[in-house]
Formats: sequence, structure tokens, C-alpha cells
Amino acid sequence: MTPTDQFSDLVALMARLRTDCPWDAKQTNHSLQKYAIEEVFELIGAIQADDGTPLATDDIKGELGDVLLQVIFHAQLYGEQGRFTISDVIHALQEKLIRRHPHVFDKENLTTDADVKRRWDEIKALENAGRPKQLLSDVKAGTALNQAQNLQKHAAKVGFDWGSLQGVLDKLHEELGELTAELPTGDFAYQSGALNQEQQAKIADELGDVLFVLTNLARHVGVDSELALQGAISKFRRRFAFVEQKLLEQGKDFTDTSLAQMDSYWEMAKTNEK
Repeated sequence: MTPTDQFSDLVALMARLRTDCPWDAKQTNHSLQKYAIEEVFELIGAIQADDGTPLATDDIKGELGDVLLQVIFHAQLYGEQGRFTISDVIHALQEKLIRRHPHVFDKENLTTDADVKRRWDEIKALENAGRPKQLLSDVKAGTALNQAQNLQKHAAKVGFDWGSLQGVLDKLHEELGELTAELPTGDFAYQSGALNQEQQAKIADELGDVLFVLTNLARHVGVDSELALQGAISKFRRRFAFVEQKLLEQGKDFTDTSLAQMDSYWEMAKTNEK
């Protein structure tokens, strides 16, 4: 099969993959959720790393394609369920864009980006007028940490919050205890199949509670939990790269290095940062 630049060919290709590829055939809208999140963040990373070179251009083009794949894949699955097709998605998007740009299509006199944004929000509010309005309805989707902290912030506005930091800490200890109670005991080393689905579901539920309380802790001390975790991720990348470089300098790799030796280089990286 030869690639083309035709959208209809992409849709047809996706339909064939659902038939002929074992991995694609087993996917569901729920199983694909994590990939949609990953692809959006990889696109953002490629945009941020853009230095105008042909390699950067290829990276952005590839990541945009991966995001588009998620849209096509989900539409294919919903189409198989008889709910809607990619054509319906395209029509709904055009309808929304036309409706929310009256200054373009209905000649409303909106001359600044602030006016456009205000009108967009007004139209969006009218579209949602018939839907039930709840306190947390205005919390936008985002990363799990951002969304959790914003939900907590909105709930706190009506007094649904701990009155002190100690209350959060007490809740954190409570949730950690409940998580610990669900964890395997003894000299456990995870392997695929070591835990059944019920065990994993219980651990995931309790772990989610711990993470949720941790974001609340961050809010109570004025820290953005998303930025805090991003900082920890950057720190881990930096220190791990140091360990890898030290091994490279000795002509070694991870396969012939003990954990104790890697830990010593890790501590060296921490010391160098201070």
C-alpha cells in the first residue's frame, strides 16, 4: 500500500488496520485514552524544541500525525458502534467554528482579540445554557494534577476544605495507610500476572486517593503540583543522564553495573547540584 495525502485514504487505512492488525483490532476507546494524552504532550514537546531545522520540522509533522491518528482511531471505533463517523466529527467542528466566529461570517464588528474571546465565551455559554450547571462544571480538563488542584480550589470556595494544613496531613496518613493495606507483603517483585485485576484495581483506587491528597497538600502551601512534578521529572532526567555519562566514561553500561555503583553516581549527581 502506498501512502497518499488524501484524508479518505487515511480513514480507509485505519479501517483496514482494525481488521488486519491484532493490536489495533483489540483496542477500545478506553484503552486508547493514555495514548491520546501521550501524543498531545509529545506534540507540545516537539513544538517547544523547534529550532527551525529540517529535523525539528519532521518531528513536529510526525507528532501532529500521531495526534491526528488518535482522532481517526476514536472516530473509527465509534463508527463501528454505530454512533457517529469521522464525517460527523468534521461537520460538527465546522458548525461550531462558524457559530463561534460571527465577526467573520455574520459581520459582527469585533476588532480585538479580547473582543473575540469575550464573544466566544458568550456563545459557548449560550450553547451550554440547557445543560445542568454545577459548581465544578467550569473546571477545564487538563493534566490530572492540574485538574485535581483546580477542582479542590473550586470546592474550597464554598467551604469544602480542611481548615488547616494538619487536616491535610492527617488525611494523607490515612490514605497512605489504606494504600499500604492493599499492597502485596513480603519480598514482592512485580511481574506481569503477579497481581490479578481486582488487586490492581484496588491499588489503583487507593493510589489515586493518595495522589489527590498530595495535590491538596500542594495547594495548601501555595505550590503548583504540576510544576512540582515537572521539576522532579527534570531532576530525575538530569541525574540519570549523569549516571549514564559516568558509566560511559568507564566503558561500561547498565548491564554490567551494580545498583550500588549506580546509586553512588546518583549521590554524586545530587552533590554536584548543591
